[in-house]
Amino acid sequence: PIPDVSHEAFAEAEAEAAGRFQSYLDIGGTRSPDYFHRELGKIIWDYCGMDRNRAGLEKALSEIPALHDEFRKDVKVTGDSTSVNQTLEKVARIDDFFELGMLMCHDALVREERCGGHFRSEYQTEEGEAVRDDENFAHVTAWEWTGDPAAPNEHREPLEYEVVKFQTRSYK
Repeated sequence: PIPDVSHEAFAEAEAEAAGRFQSYLDIGGTRSPDYFHRELGKIIWDYCGMDRNRAGLEKALSEIPALHDEFRKDVKVTGDSTSVNQTLEKVARIDDFFELGMLMCHDALVREERCGGHFRSEYQTEEGEAVRDDENFAHVTAWEWTGDPAAPNEHREPLEYEVVKFQTRSYK
């Protein structure tokens, strides 16, 4: 079925989107969206990549909001909102990436164990093997948006295996 665009929810969503896009255009900054995309990517790569630790994740959680504030004050959007504007679309995606990056770092900070490809370097044996914490981390986490990227609500669902047993993966 075709959605009814005369519904008030459609008008509200359209107005919210138009306001968001106009707010990007109104910034009138000096730095390209690509600048912020690269800088955010570097923070994530350096501190929330394959090898993570508490100090780096905490640093990322302080640097990302600071860069996001700079983005909100100094991003430059060329063109306007009256036609297709790829720069404007990119700015909206990068704005979302700031929130996603904060969540990724927050989630990695909460998981205090080493397992899988991404690991907390402070949770390993002297031989570099994983130190698992199945008592505290045998769950799936879903994060609920609260409107504040620094304070999502965590929802956990325990993992219950009947046949498969938890075991430490060996990388030797």
